[in-house]
Amino acid sequence: MDYKIRPISAGEVRLLQDFLYEAIFVPEGLPAPPKSIINQPELQVYITGFGTKKDDIGLVAEIDNKPIGAVWVRIMNDYGHIDNDTPSFAISLHKDYRGLGIGTALMKEMLRILKDRGYKQASLAVQKTNYAVRMYRKTGFEIVDENEEEYIMLCRL
Repeated sequence: MDYKIRPISAGEVRLLQDFLYEAIFVPEGLPAPPKSIINQPELQVYITGFGTKKDDIGLVAEIDNKPIGAVWVRIMNDYGHIDNDTPSFAISLHKDYRGLGIGTALMKEMLRILKDRGYKQASLAVQKTNYAVRMYRKTGFEIVDENEEEYIMLCRL
């Protein structure tokens, strides 16, 4: 599959709303939440004002000039927050493009950019039952904490 990974442009930041919704893990057999769920403050932290802080970095995966996935990081007090020097990840692919290696490529490219910019580590939170846990481990993330539902994962750069 021919895809391209590139920086998100200022005019595309609105796409992060759609990708944030796509990033919500819905366990097999359960209905998806309403799209309005992304308006909750604990989810808005991922996208509100994105691109206005120096630590906001976003990449888009596209096929035939159509965005099909995104990865973005920022330093924020989110589910995966470690400290005020560690960017937290959000990643999402449209359903039709999952399991093809595009998410792994997005993760690796973002980790390369973070390392080049001098960051020492990056973090994320993921539900324990999410199939993406395997991909995160493959890209260098390790479990550093957990609660009943989620792992907090860290990748040292």
